[in-house]
Amino acid sequence: MEIQAYTNDAIRLLKELIAIPSVSKEETAAADKLSEYLNHWDLPHGREGNNLWVGCPDWDNNRPTVMLNAHIDTVRPVASWSRDPFIPTQEGDLIYGLGANDCGGGLVATLQAYRILLHRQRNYNLLWVASAEEEVSGPNGFSRVLPLLPKVDVAIVGEPTGMQPAIAEKGLMVIDGYAHGKSGHAARNEGVNAIYEALDDLVWLRDYKFRKESELLGPTKMTVTVVESGTQHNVIPDTLHFIIDVRTNEFYQNEYLFNFLQKKMTKCELRARSFRLHSSSIPVEHPLVRRCLEIGKKPFGSPTLSDQALMPFPSFKLGPGESSRSHSADEFIRISEIEQAIETYVYLLEGLSL
Repeated sequence: MEIQAYTNDAIRLLKELIAIPSVSKEETAAADKLSEYLNHWDLPHGREGNNLWVGCPDWDNNRPTVMLNAHIDTVRPVASWSRDPFIPTQEGDLIYGLGANDCGGGLVATLQAYRILLHRQRNYNLLWVASAEEEVSGPNGFSRVLPLLPKVDVAIVGEPTGMQPAIAEKGLMVIDGYAHGKSGHAARNEGVNAIYEALDDLVWLRDYKFRKESELLGPTKMTVTVVESGTQHNVIPDTLHFIIDVRTNEFYQNEYLFNFLQKKMTKCELRARSFRLHSSSIPVEHPLVRRCLEIGKKPFGSPTLSDQALMPFPSFKLGPGESSRSHSADEFIRISEIEQAIETYVYLLEGLSL
């Protein structure tokens, strides 16, 4: 089959997936559809929850393994869509629909590249994985299927990057903070105001700058994104709750940062929701990255999170579409972007030596 025929298969599958609502944790019908297509293409596969994976038929445990990955789930559609987000609409080169860009284009392009590469000479194993719950980093997503996968040596994650390699990605840690006071009448000099108790810590957080900046990812950033306190105007608030969004570069592990914040923010109680979403990166010297450089690709660092954060092996993001279109109204992908992605994946992986 020519690239155009595989592109046609990709577009056909993408349109059917757009028409199936697959918000995070509700991907069963979309996973069923993918399974149906895999069976149609004679690709025996495994399934765990709504995660699917396919290994090459010539698997050899003595060879290294390359994984292609993208996610099935989408965010919920925003209110400002001007068209039905679940009706795939093609207008010239454009396909509109929820998940078309994030991450339907990457999902179908990596799958078609996998199909093509099965028939090409390889000195490595090839694995394709479609993961669930990526948008919420849920427990039934990639982390659930990971223990069932064979050893992976490197992965390409098909997130929308304009087909430029994102060789580093910021990590994420979400922290709940609490300040405690004592209620009283606002008209009298009584009580302890929980808002005032938190002020010094919040000002310190606003002004603090971490010393180590990354060439690709920039500084580690901490942002207070939610503050909740008080019940009515004449009652001194006795509790304050705030949320800190922490985006780490490769120099700071989440556990270290949390302990550091606990030492500095002495007026507040801090609770981390998770430590597992670390910053990730792959060396520029890696053979796959070098192949990207040879064809004029420009590596960069990505501020957005993906399943890369859960991968304990080298990986990078490379996929059709643009990150700026993700999670937005009237999301779209270009057919030409999907075709180019399939060609690029095949070029990078054909003849690859690991």
